[in-house]
Amino acid sequence: MKKKPEGTAIVYCEGSFNTPNGKTAHGLVRFTKRYHVAAVIDSRLAGEDAGHVLDGKATGIPICEGLEQALAVTRERSLLATHFVIGLAPDGGRLDESAREGVKAALMRGLNVDSGLHDFLSEDADLMALAASQHASIRDIRKPPSIDRLHFFSGKIAQVNALKVALLGTDSAVGKRTTAWLLVNEFIQQGIAAELIGTGQTAWMQGAEYGVIMDSLINDFVSGEIEHAVWRAWDEKKPKVIVIEGQGSLMNPAYPGGFEILAAGRPDAIVLQHAPARKEYDGFPGYSIQPLSRQIEVIESLSGKPVAAITINHENMDYERIPCIADGIQKALGVPAFDVLLNGAAPLVEVMRGYLNG
Repeated sequence: MKKKPEGTAIVYCEGSFNTPNGKTAHGLVRFTKRYHVAAVIDSRLAGEDAGHVLDGKATGIPICEGLEQALAVTRERSLLATHFVIGLAPDGGRLDESAREGVKAALMRGLNVDSGLHDFLSEDADLMALAASQHASIRDIRKPPSIDRLHFFSGKIAQVNALKVALLGTDSAVGKRTTAWLLVNEFIQQGIAAELIGTGQTAWMQGAEYGVIMDSLINDFVSGEIEHAVWRAWDEKKPKVIVIEGQGSLMNPAYPGGFEILAAGRPDAIVLQHAPARKEYDGFPGYSIQPLSRQIEVIESLSGKPVAAITINHENMDYERIPCIADGIQKALGVPAFDVLLNGAAPLVEVMRGYLNG
């Protein structure tokens, strides 16, 4: 296992920072153990602080016009850039020509390139030749393991003696991974051993020790890989809590996700991330998001386990309205609701302690 952080990263997010297509960059700005993030590239927001743009809290990570400015800013801080990380998460995971030119420019400067897209850069002969000429590497995070390394569901999930929490969502790109990390880190802060099971490329880039990249796998092995990741985390670390990051949402027309997590991860409780101001599935006008009550009903019917809490994504909401909205959810549905990004995860952990001790 490589020592973390592995190096200093410039995150490429041209045209997409602070949009759903920039969620990989957002995760790296908020938290990563794998890299030291020095700068973000998005010419639209050059000169801004990345954390302030995202959450209203400065992180000291500047947004730059392009690669040359990002390298200069990094040098000014007495840092040596080692990685060029693609922070884009576009629909379909394809690399457009502009981003490909950005990759070429980074390789020409000797930067190692990490990509979580479906277009595998390591299969591009021109890019690989350029990387070799500059003694740089290309890693395709979404490249699936060989068949002989994959696991089929076996039932060993029954051995896992830990509280298993699935962090699902009512839509894609709704903040599930961020909330999962906040929940794990708060458990650890309170002295309760916890591990995150990542299920996408961004969690890997953030340094998750255990996980799978679900949308890169042959369908027959998705359940087995989820089971194996949960089991391995428990077998090696014996945590009290295991939080499984969700993908997509159960009724999303393009990214239906969560059933394999419920079926194979067999969580004891579910936390459901929800954006109250979002009325249609992200990127699909005319496809209305099913009511929160209906989504809870479906999850509980499938899993036989409770939705223990709702976590709120406050996009397009006035902060002062959030307590009223959270209170309204609890009164209408009997489920406590929290904005953990705004207020921290301690109240959510208090709710989950009841399942830990139960």
